[in-house]
Amino acid sequence: MFERKHEKLASLSVFIIRMVWSVVMAVLLIAVALFMGIMGYHCLAGFDWINSILEASMILGGMGPVSVLPNEAAKLFASGYALFSGLIFIAIMGVILAPLTHRMLHAFHINQSDLSE
Repeated sequence: MFERKHEKLASLSVFIIRMVWSVVMAVLLIAVALFMGIMGYHCLAGFDWINSILEASMILGGMGPVSVLPNEAAKLFASGYALFSGLIFIAIMGVILAPLTHRMLHAFHINQSDLSE
């Protein structure tokens, strides 16, 4: 996906395309994670759609729960979803920062003469 150590630094347009794809992949991950939370709160806690969206987005965003959960199944789901949300945050940051970090580290490894070509 990225250029190797001995290759020239990718052009700015290639880098921008990589960043756009990374953001698109991150948004898709967020959408899937949010959908899972919405469905879990709707089906297990019996919340209406708006409250399910609120609960799922607050947990996914790291803010914490809003409403009291009515049963043990909902509490277990909320616990698992909170742990999942923490891991998905790390994954999303990795997806977004990968092209930027690669470009920065690749620039450190190329010769100064390679930049002028």
